[in-house]
Amino acid sequence: MLTVIALGGAVGALARYGLALALPHGAGAFPWATWVTNVVGCLLVGVLMGAIDVAGRPHRLLRPFLGVGLLGGFTTFSTYTVEVHELLDAGALTTAFAYLAGTVLAALAAVAAGLALTRWATRPRRQTS
Repeated sequence: MLTVIALGGAVGALARYGLALALPHGAGAFPWATWVTNVVGCLLVGVLMGAIDVAGRPHRLLRPFLGVGLLGGFTTFSTYTVEVHELLDAGALTTAFAYLAGTVLAALAAVAAGLALTRWATRPRRQTS
């Protein structure tokens, strides 16, 4: 189990690192890489939970690999909190509070959207004749 989680976590962390390299930000600027990472990660958590609901009993290592490992390694709410403090220290109060509230709201909406999208995509279809 720990090996599966560690492998997923390594893949997720590498993806997050790549996104951080692709979207760098300076002091006092909105940290788009972390915001995108956390919102996309939350969307994928919603998709995963919806898919697991539909699948019934998936393989016992699927959720630990994808949820705890991959998405746990990809998302980074610890970096988010550090970046809020950095924005406050840089005197970017408006950006800090927009980032603080915007991340939470977008992350919650993304989980709900991922779950709803998966349920919609996997709903039984009526036969038309």
